[in-house]
Amino acid sequence: MGQMEVEMDESKNSADNIQTQLQEEYLKSLEQLEEGQLVDGYVIQVTPDQVFVDVGYKSEGKIPIAEFTEVPKVGDTVSVVLITKENKHGEVIVSKQKADIKVFWKNLRQAFQDHVPVEGVIEKVVKGGYDVNLGAGVKSFLPISQSDANKVDKPEKLLGVKSKFYVERLYSDGKVNIVVNRRKWMEEEVEARRQAFFANTQIGDEVVGTVKSFTSFGAFIDLGGFDGLLHINDMSWGHVTRPKDFVKKGQEIRLKVIRIDPAEKRINLSLKHFTDDPWVHFEDKYHVNDIVKGKVTKLTDFGAFIELEEGIEGLAHISEFSWVKKIQKPEEMLKIGDVVECMILGYDLQAGRVSLGLKQVTENPWTSITERYPVGTRLTRKVVKLTNAGAFIQLEEGIDGFLHVDDLSWTKKVKHPGSELQVGQDVEVMVIACEPENRSIRLGIKQLTDDPWKSFAATYKVGSPIEGEVSSVTDFGVFVRVPGGIEGLIHKSNLTENREEDPDEALKKYKVGDTIKAVVLELQPDKQKVAFSIRDYQKKVQREAISQYMAETETNESTFTLGDMLKSRDSK
Repeated sequence: MGQMEVEMDESKNSADNIQTQLQEEYLKSLEQLEEGQLVDGYVIQVTPDQVFVDVGYKSEGKIPIAEFTEVPKVGDTVSVVLITKENKHGEVIVSKQKADIKVFWKNLRQAFQDHVPVEGVIEKVVKGGYDVNLGAGVKSFLPISQSDANKVDKPEKLLGVKSKFYVERLYSDGKVNIVVNRRKWMEEEVEARRQAFFANTQIGDEVVGTVKSFTSFGAFIDLGGFDGLLHINDMSWGHVTRPKDFVKKGQEIRLKVIRIDPAEKRINLSLKHFTDDPWVHFEDKYHVNDIVKGKVTKLTDFGAFIELEEGIEGLAHISEFSWVKKIQKPEEMLKIGDVVECMILGYDLQAGRVSLGLKQVTENPWTSITERYPVGTRLTRKVVKLTNAGAFIQLEEGIDGFLHVDDLSWTKKVKHPGSELQVGQDVEVMVIACEPENRSIRLGIKQLTDDPWKSFAATYKVGSPIEGEVSSVTDFGVFVRVPGGIEGLIHKSNLTENREEDPDEALKKYKVGDTIKAVVLELQPDKQKVAFSIRDYQKKVQREAISQYMAETETNESTFTLGDMLKSRDSK
């Protein structure tokens, strides 16, 4: 035999040996397979009804395609349970369903021990919670309190939800009684996303969120299970009254992050920061003393807020509403939504404040008041208010003149203006003083006529006799009205003719309306004060009688004594 033939024989023997060895290992592995064992099979064929798998035996196992939730592909690995190695027809019998159950319980126990979530589908509402299908025909109970991170108002809305759950319990009293918890898994997921957000997000970043709910101060935005706040002041540079005017519930919006506080778990978001702060450009458009238009956005006890443009809002203080009107409440002149003209009185860029004036866009009527109402002007106007000191007379809308009680009459002592005037009455007055710098106009009624005191002082002097009528009687004397309407007092001590007479008894002799002759005892026309005396009048009469008799005796060249003169007077 040649060398070549020898080599060929050896090669053949070697191949036979390898094949024999493989067959022996194959047979040995078959002997190791046990019925009921979980083995991996490889898909070698898929038909409309069945899936054929190779489990390493001389024939393939057949699995009904209905046992698959997803139809496999050739080459896929499938776990099965070996039911029978070889039946009477020489077939291998396997079950994927039983394998699924074995794998499921193995994984479920492991998930329970390792505290890892499992998947399931919420299928049914039951008393106190839900039935959850965990797969492989295994159901579990989900308490409603553990079904969601938020309170569940309508249990039906979770039906059909596929989610992950933590296994809280497998058995109870020796029986399978699986309880799961979705809330704990959700909270951990939310916390993980929140931590990732704080770790990866910076101020100025843009984020997308969904409007979750509203409050009076803004809206909460869902950023993936955790919330950020879109404050009402960050919705617009302009005035915002209602958050719902800018965003809608359920709306997905893009926002800017303007504040992050990991310690407090706070996130502040903004819509307005997508545009520039209008205050940056304020001085390019507005200047002090500029007259501008604005919209009234808010009324307070102290004034009105007026929006000049979105983000630029100023305050018109109530004192700047009118030159002349006494405005008690802004509502007397304005209402929200009014468009008004106003003047810029000042501003503070750092504080974002503008002071506005409404009255400054109109002429100040006090600047020309002396031209309209010079001193000496006579006019008829209406009484609008009475006080203890006098009366306010309306000269024109918003401008009142004051009529002091002392300027009602030259002669009458008026204690309260209500005795002479009433509100709504038209009266003729004269302007007696006009002080625009003090916003004061004084009026008088008595100035419409000449001052009777001047005439009285020109006619009568101290010692002059006068006749008048008793106008009132008091405890201390009587008041007498004399020509010109002037009243003077005769003190009771000046009513008696001699010192021995009792003044109080003398006072009883007089009543209102009596005619009295007296002399002027004291005269102060600048103070509108005059006093009379009956006693001095009697003395004056006596002196004049003595002088008369003295003159008569000189004429008759007769000598008379003082006693004769008095007897003569008495006889008369």
